[in-house]
Amino acid sequence: MNTLASILSRAWWLILLRGLIAIAFGLLTWLQPGISLAALALLFGAYILADGVLGVWAAITGRKEHEYWWVLLLWGIVGIGVGILTFLAPGITALALLFYIAIWAIATGVLEIVAAIRVRKEIRGEWLLILGGLLSVAFGVLLMAQPGAGALALLWLIATYAIIFGILLVILAFKARTFGKRFASPGN
Repeated sequence: MNTLASILSRAWWLILLRGLIAIAFGLLTWLQPGISLAALALLFGAYILADGVLGVWAAITGRKEHEYWWVLLLWGIVGIGVGILTFLAPGITALALLFYIAIWAIATGVLEIVAAIRVRKEIRGEWLLILGGLLSVAFGVLLMAQPGAGALALLWLIATYAIIFGILLVILAFKARTFGKRFASPGN
């Protein structure tokens, strides 16, 4: 059976890698709260760019197997675009960075929810992707609603989001690996 679930199950290690990168990004941000916003912008840009590239890779490897592969592709392209934009304007203000992050989080969250809805009848644990998507949207909306928040609060908010999102992706990766065995067995 060629489904989005089988794409995710084959690319489980990419999901795991994305989760580990998000956790590392969050921990580094928590442990080094005094870093400048320029350094944060570059670190954020590298993280989002890597996340986007891995998302595009997962989509391309499954494009012949499922008609909704474009959701994963769009998810990755949004990340690549925001990552490149961040590198092109490293001297942006905290407010601009905040809105870059907010837009990326909302767009990524919506696309994660769409992907989860598409696979809800095919896999168990899709709620983790929905929860990650809802967390992303809520994070983005919160950043837009409170642009005057201090830089330290912003750093800690970003770090907390990245760690929670990373943990959800790690859990999803292992679930994807497990349900992938179902697709490998004969008779499916």
